[in-house]
Amino acid sequence: MTALILPLSLIFAAPLAAQVETRPPANAVEISLSFAPVVKSTAPAVVNIYASRVVEERLSPFAGDPFFDQFFNGYGQSQPRVQNSLGSGVIVSADGIVVSNYHVVGRATQIRVVLNDRREYAADLILGDEESDLAILRLQDATDLPALSFRDSDDVEVGDLVLAIGNPFGVGQTVSSGIVSGLARSSVELGRGYFIQTDAAINPGNSGGALVDMQGRLVGINTAILTRSGGSNGIGFAIPANLVETVVAQAVAGGTRFKRPWAGVNGQAMDAGLAAAMGLPRPDGVLISDLHPESPFAAAGLRPGDVVLSVAGEPTNTPQEMIFRLSALGIGATVPVTYLHENGTSTVDVTLIAPPEVPSRDPVSITDPVALRGLSVARINPALMAEMGLLMDAAGVVVTAAQDLAAQVGLRPGDVLLSINGRAIADPQDVATAAQEQTRLWAIDVNRGGQILRLRFRL
Repeated sequence: MTALILPLSLIFAAPLAAQVETRPPANAVEISLSFAPVVKSTAPAVVNIYASRVVEERLSPFAGDPFFDQFFNGYGQSQPRVQNSLGSGVIVSADGIVVSNYHVVGRATQIRVVLNDRREYAADLILGDEESDLAILRLQDATDLPALSFRDSDDVEVGDLVLAIGNPFGVGQTVSSGIVSGLARSSVELGRGYFIQTDAAINPGNSGGALVDMQGRLVGINTAILTRSGGSNGIGFAIPANLVETVVAQAVAGGTRFKRPWAGVNGQAMDAGLAAAMGLPRPDGVLISDLHPESPFAAAGLRPGDVVLSVAGEPTNTPQEMIFRLSALGIGATVPVTYLHENGTSTVDVTLIAPPEVPSRDPVSITDPVALRGLSVARINPALMAEMGLLMDAAGVVVTAAQDLAAQVGLRPGDVLLSINGRAIADPQDVATAAQEQTRLWAIDVNRGGQILRLRFRL
């Protein structure tokens, strides 16, 4: 309270002419009285985004159902409908690179961006990443635009003052103030991400807007709130600037999808029980439960049972935090990893790699007029695991696409094929051979998300 009371006492004690004088704050104490200088420098780089896409609205309740659709074919034809969304974005380069949320523009067919000074631009989506909820846009024919610089989000501390700037409810650009109220946030409700928490009000339409510090630097991209009412309850979340900067760099370099380093590690957060069982004074780090043979962590000497304490000097207390650290550092970086094992604490250098294409996928598609027509499969490898979100212990052959008859019999992308009519499936060619079997009775065993299912059908 002292920092706020002292300047006020000076104002009331000053002569009348000094009381009405308007000037930018000259120091940190004075800037705490008004956010106007920060807003003036940052608001021009925060934009409104209007996105639209055409969706097919199904009128029949059975449309798309693999069984009932054959009986109601043609009933209640789908009709196209334009779906609109409203959000915010942040200009991060003067030549028109804009960051927003994937859930705002990720599936849009038309994107229009309106600047704070009411200039309008058409925009193209150049990279979208649903997992991080980030989308990178390029404004058409844009030059010399106001842009925000990135702050190192690892230096952000709980209690730092921040401003959230965006376009809530479509009322126009607004600014709300608050503090950083938490770091390294992740939960089931928030998905797989890793977030900065703030009590600055974030409402619908603020998505994709800027969270800035008192120097006008971009701390994060506003993305979500936890609420029961639909409005802000003071629990908002932003994607940290370090990850945003890495995604932007890949987009500017020509990438169309964000490529994350691959760890090849399964792990869990340490808790008090695990720490006590391992004789640790406190529950820090991520306990490694399994490593893929191609894992760069395995190559550096880590083994199941080791506890990763930090990556590049930053703590990793949850698997989500560890994934964030690796993603922000990017493929090709060599980083020090500190871990605890039975002989004590060690630090090794780990080179971050893309998920390897080992073994080769050897994809196969069934196009002949047989029972599994429309089925596409491939051999599982780390790259395919990353693309399809497969468990690290997945092995064998996975369904990459299921259309036509393959969809009608119940197969889905992501199904790991175990056997077809009693024939074990070890590689994609086994599927092609089994599909040619001359029989009307079929039984296909699959692993779907860890659950073993048997699909039976007659043709």
